[in-house]
Amino acid sequence: MRNPFTRTLTAVFLVLIVSSIAFAQRGRPDPRRGVQSSGPSVPHDPHDLTGVWRGNAQSLSKEPPPMTVWGKEQFDAHKPSYGPRGVPPALGNDPTGKCDPLGYPRILFFGRPFEMIQTKDRLLQFFEWGRVLREIWIDGRELPKDPDPKWLGNTAVGKWDGDTFVVDTVGFDERAWIDHFGNPHSEDMHLQERYHRLDRDTLEIVVTIDDPKTYTKPWISDKLTFRLQANDRIREDFCVPSEEESFNQGVRNPAGGVFNK
Repeated sequence: MRNPFTRTLTAVFLVLIVSSIAFAQRGRPDPRRGVQSSGPSVPHDPHDLTGVWRGNAQSLSKEPPPMTVWGKEQFDAHKPSYGPRGVPPALGNDPTGKCDPLGYPRILFFGRPFEMIQTKDRLLQFFEWGRVLREIWIDGRELPKDPDPKWLGNTAVGKWDGDTFVVDTVGFDERAWIDHFGNPHSEDMHLQERYHRLDRDTLEIVVTIDDPKTYTKPWISDKLTFRLQANDRIREDFCVPSEEESFNQGVRNPAGGVFNK
């Protein structure tokens, strides 16, 4: 019979390994990726957001605003693998553990780059993780009144306010988390983003979440900084269910003290 003490030590060791792997793969940019622009400032068009951008924020801000009763119930039901409430992945319920979509705005906090592509009637955000494409309409349309919930939001519309590009999005699937820490949102969340290109190499984004069902006041993010990756491109990076299941059985579950029979 296997020694229980040895099994415990093995589980603890695996937790440390999994935590470091998960953080490196899911929460931190790859330092080998691309070449970040540098050097003296050069002229740029503040209304041109095209290019490959990458940031390292992990949430909107350090602390969310106070939650409603409903919001707190959702928060308590979420069992993340990050932060002060983090549990071993085998004991958690992060949707990404099943290869569910990250949703928005969480995909911004995943340590992977995204590309901004300008067309006549849309600004496209092309995310490397899952090769997800988000449409931001700039053709003057209005937001829908009763949108069906979607992982990235039902509809996003954008317009310029001076040199700031303002995007409003409604219609979110509440199965998605706001961030890796399990902060929730409801289908009624109204998300606003303000994009401002400070210089050629720096894009600043401020996100505001207005969700009275979940939070007692709007959640305004810190200024989130994304850097232009001059020589980078969007690569293939998928969550593959078969690979995820194999990793769960071989690493995550044992790390949480769950051993296959």
